[in-house]
Amino acid sequence: MIRSDEFYMHRALDQAHLAAEMGEVPVGAVVVDADGRIIGEAGNAPVSSCDPSGHAEVRALRAAARQVGNYRLSGCTLFVTLEPCMMCVGAMIHARLRRLVYAAAEPRTGMVESKANLLAQPWFNHAIDVRGGVLAGQASKCLKAFFAARRNEADR
Repeated sequence: MIRSDEFYMHRALDQAHLAAEMGEVPVGAVVVDADGRIIGEAGNAPVSSCDPSGHAEVRALRAAARQVGNYRLSGCTLFVTLEPCMMCVGAMIHARLRRLVYAAAEPRTGMVESKANLLAQPWFNHAIDVRGGVLAGQASKCLKAFFAARRNEADR
């Protein structure tokens, strides 16, 4: 059953909260197939996994690809709580996602709309539909609380 973008973004926010509990920057992602089933989900884990590619988006795409037995995720949508970086946008293009839905903009490294719009470049042989700003306030609040707590710990 296909649900609203907000429903799936809440699931991505759940993953972000789990990442924060592990001390990771609270970013979460879920991959949803064309029938509305969540087939991959993950939170950020580059620190705990000692993996520079351990972003929530990449980890969720990997989980989804394992679930379907194919690195191509045609017809799928990625929901992520923060505008993706360059690495994650590249992974999305290679996965052949149908849609990207993200919550908060990332003004420093966002490569979907904030710093650049990589998905709009004419040289790619695949296009991804984008919707930004879904539950942006909740995602921003989660990130701000995480970094405020980090600053408070550093001040002690």
